Amino acid sequence: MTEKSSEEQLLEFLYACPVGLIECDAAGEIAMMNPHAMQHLLPLAGTRDASNLFAALEQHAPELRSLCAAYTPAAGKICDGHRIFVDLGGGRGKTAPKVLACTMVKLGADRLMVTLSDISQQVAQEERLRQADTWFATLLDGVAEYAALSITPDGLITSANPGFTRQTGHDCATVIGHKLAEVLQTDPSGGDLRLEEQVEIAQRDGWHLQEGWQQRRDGGRYWCQRLVVARADDASSLPTGFSVVLRDVPRREAAAEDIRRLLTCDHLTGASNRRHFSQVMEREQAHWRELRHSLALVVLDLDHFKIVNDRYGHPVGDTLLCQVAEACAALLPPRGIFARLGGEEFGALLPRFDLNQALNLAEEMRAAVADLCIDTPMGKLGATASFGCATLEEANGSIDALIALADRRLYAAKHSGRNQVHRPQARAA
Repeated sequence: MTEKSSEEQLLEFLYACPVGLIECDAAGEIAMMNPHAMQHLLPLAGTRDASNLFAALEQHAPELRSLCAAYTPAAGKICDGHRIFVDLGGGRGKTAPKVLACTMVKLGADRLMVTLSDISQQVAQEERLRQADTWFATLLDGVAEYAALSITPDGLITSANPGFTRQTGHDCATVIGHKLAEVLQTDPSGGDLRLEEQVEIAQRDGWHLQEGWQQRRDGGRYWCQRLVVARADDASSLPTGFSVVLRDVPRREAAAEDIRRLLTCDHLTGASNRRHFSQVMEREQAHWRELRHSLALVVLDLDHFKIVNDRYGHPVGDTLLCQVAEACAALLPPRGIFARLGGEEFGALLPRFDLNQALNLAEEMRAAVADLCIDTPMGKLGATASFGCATLEEANGSIDALIALADRRLYAAKHSGRNQVHRPQARAA
């Protein structure tokens, strides 16, 4: 094989380069541009001359022509990361404008090399951080009922106001230097994000707000709004720390709690009902997309349950369903949720569980069900169940695919003899 010429190597580089590259003369007439540059430039040119850089960008960055004309050295960098804000007519307020970073380098008396790259997401992040900083400063100005803290990116408390002591019972002076996640105990059973997960989202989006049960120093708890705001120095768009605001807000009354239970719990077993289970799955799916933490689903079905109802009667069948729900729910991790999906079928949703962890928990549930023993007029009654497990990652983020995969594995356990957890071949070892 013959070695590639320098021109061929240059062309390969230009086409593989992940940013837009343009070569033009001092008047802007384009001699070469790669596909990325064409993707950026052609939509901006519209009816204007797309073969001339300055003409194509006249509406969005007319200053580029002047910058080039005013640059007198024989060679050097004319501009570096010059921002071009682009509005292609999508309508104000609908979407954030596209932002391109333009760098122009003068290579000779009549030769320019220009790069164009899309920095829209970076600029949007910077804007969110500025808004969050302004919002936070306004929010706290003269307001004493808020507990306010500053933490480092790894969660260490650097300052706390007296409102933190009044609200939580923790002395604001002695908590300095401690991890906030260790000082504040959050009720994990409500499905709330942990502090470090809130920080992760705030680092990306500028802030994150959620409500949930918060524990005081004396063990009591209160309903708390927790706002995490990213802070950045003027010199950097990356967060250099976070501010946390805690607010004690009214919680629903007892009557509302009764309504909540009616809407979310199965009337017989006390487990979550199918509707509530589906809502929690959608919420956890959103968390999965944001944080990519593992999420597993376990489905189980009682074996030969129709025979139980036919032979022992429905009241005994109902007692069995209640004991199964109680035994399995007792094995759940803090953020797990156990639901009756219909008839004798149940499901467990397990945030932060991978497939192996779900299989192990399903085996514990299987053993717990097999250990049940109910006294009946016809003697002792035992039960068994079959299990199928799947993860949202296996289902490519689709809830429907997750349920379908877990169901297929459940029925594989049934067909293999019942009273077992189906283990996919790749995990069988």
